[in-house]
Amino acid sequence: MDALAQLELEGYVQAQGRSGTRVSVPAHAPPAPPTGALPLSAWAQRALAGQVEDAGGEYLVDFRVGQPVPDLYPEAAWTQALARRAAQALRAGPPDDPLGPLETRRALAAHLNAERGAQVTPDMILLTGGTQGALDALARVFLEPGRVAAVEDPTYPGARAALAATGAQVQPVAVDDRGVRPDRLPAQATLLYVTPGCQYPTGTALPAARRQALIHWTRDAGAFILEDDYAADLYHAARPPAVMQGVAPDRVILLGSFSKSLAPVTRSGFLVAPPEVVRVLAATRPLTDRVPGRLDALALSDVLSSGAYSRHLRRARATLTHRRDVLTHELATHLPGWTPHPAPGGLHLYLPLPPAWTEDRALNRAANHGVAVGAVAPLAQERHPPAVLLGFAHLNPEQLRGGAARLGRAWQDGRP
Repeated sequence: MDALAQLELEGYVQAQGRSGTRVSVPAHAPPAPPTGALPLSAWAQRALAGQVEDAGGEYLVDFRVGQPVPDLYPEAAWTQALARRAAQALRAGPPDDPLGPLETRRALAAHLNAERGAQVTPDMILLTGGTQGALDALARVFLEPGRVAAVEDPTYPGARAALAATGAQVQPVAVDDRGVRPDRLPAQATLLYVTPGCQYPTGTALPAARRQALIHWTRDAGAFILEDDYAADLYHAARPPAVMQGVAPDRVILLGSFSKSLAPVTRSGFLVAPPEVVRVLAATRPLTDRVPGRLDALALSDVLSSGAYSRHLRRARATLTHRRDVLTHELATHLPGWTPHPAPGGLHLYLPLPPAWTEDRALNRAANHGVAVGAVAPLAQERHPPAVLLGFAHLNPEQLRGGAARLGRAWQDGRP
């Protein structure tokens, strides 16, 4: 029996005489169960509830954040490091260290101590596949129903979702033009998630006095700070502020990733925590995950220790600074009076909207002119002044100029 006859016998196709054959769904094929019929756990239901939908769509100019920036990635240095390490990674050897290769952790510790003002030894580092996986692991270890986690508001939605999925109460902490407000912190909490180097999404760097206030609060509340240093390597002209972990290594857990500064495909991240926390995470990780890819980790060690990463960052920072300045200038030209927050680092500008404007109206008007911008409302747990996000890193100067001109035509009349 040939394959087509077998498919017809099983009911997957139907012969139609001269019309040929068409696909058929067998009568005995069970229908896909609706989502509501799945016996989902409470964790899965909370995780699904925390998802933020991507609007999608095609635009002439797309300012939405989170897009890859391939012309900034050190392709040559990374591929050379991968090639050098490929044979070594494939050779049989001792079992992988649950924390990640020691030489990578040594290179990373040296980088963080020299460049970020951290206090790190290799036994304080756990290599991860990225910040999201680190957040999930920390949430599972420290949170449960009845406990409290505090987060900046607005903030990175993946952090809030990971913490909320445990069933813990997630309490928003207001952000102003100087960053997270210590006077709004809860009296007790287990974890506090912050982005002090470059607050996401507003771009504000947290002042020293507020950093000290957060650290004092951790000792009173018995909490750990989760310091997401996502923009450290994406600062523009100036050197980024030192990490809070360097001041309080016993109370601050530092999170970082190379997916934005190297390339998303590397999936190379890390967390820095007190050794006793790292030991717990290493012991519980085999239940949900394995050590990240050894090849990427070894290549990362070479890129860090050879100086290739530092050279790459100097070039990338110059490019980011130029693109940010182009967009800032064009906005001032086409939208006078619309002033974005100063952006010392990161890949986007935060643009507050004028009085009486709503984000929906701004997004819709921009879309009518072929331009996509990012909304801030989905990042906020409580009501926040309307604003939009303008990602600039992935666009060249010509695209930035054209996009700003289109936004000027969309928004210049000022009517809500």
